[in-house]
Amino acid sequence: MENGLENWIRGIVEAFIASDQNKLKNKEDDPAWGKPLVGFSKGDDPIFTQFKEDIGAFYLTPIELFTKSFPSVSVTPDQLTVISWVLPHAERTKKDHRVETKLPSERWARARKYGEDVNINLRTHLVARLAEAGYEAVAPILSPLWEQKTSDRYGLSSTWSERHAAYASGLGTFGLCDGLITPVGKAMRAGSVIARVAVPPTERPYTDHHAYCLWYAKGICAKCVERCPANAVSREEGHDKAKCRAYVDETKAYVSSQFGFEAYACGFCQVSVPCESGIPVKDSER
Repeated sequence: MENGLENWIRGIVEAFIASDQNKLKNKEDDPAWGKPLVGFSKGDDPIFTQFKEDIGAFYLTPIELFTKSFPSVSVTPDQLTVISWVLPHAERTKKDHRVETKLPSERWARARKYGEDVNINLRTHLVARLAEAGYEAVAPILSPLWEQKTSDRYGLSSTWSERHAAYASGLGTFGLCDGLITPVGKAMRAGSVIARVAVPPTERPYTDHHAYCLWYAKGICAKCVERCPANAVSREEGHDKAKCRAYVDETKAYVSSQFGFEAYACGFCQVSVPCESGIPVKDSER
């Protein structure tokens, strides 16, 4: 299986999203996500140490997460692979949310709740399939090691970031609002698993962590500033996490009263912007 591991893992992720597991649980029986992107990065990639140095000492590298999860397993960082994926919002979800300006559309709120349930189940499913094949694996976000923390430099942070894992795995770069701009756009969610498995890393076709953002690449756009109902994004300061979190928390009552389930949702900076469904910066401009 060794030479086909990449395709085997990619196939597990794609098959799960193509299955009946991928639902918004609405009356139309809509899928939550479109076809996923999958990328890989090595456990000894220096970028993970850079994340730790930049974000804070609390940030866990792949080897730290793995060895704390499997203390009896002898492993070196180069034997680990970070498997990362991007789940793009379904077209109907994006269409509904584009016309909203203050409070979330029902499909978008469902994607935040039931779509993330799909993402959680995908993490669990992939870990189980890897284990069945003899490969120890852990989903950082589902681990008790995952915690929210406060970074001296960036404020609200955590011990592992799905978007940073996706960036390390060649799947996208960050925008002005901190969203990850990927080949299928910024309207997405990400997930990851760390496994003791040998898969070649996906090429990172960028060196600048803002390479795909029109504001940073060309000084134009900043459409996410206009889209944000909380005034939590600015050209000068980027993303204000405190303002963003406060506004997102306020949406809970609306979602509950209007749609009948408990969730929070915003995501206005992810739709009706040039990077909604692709990379707006041309190769020659990166």
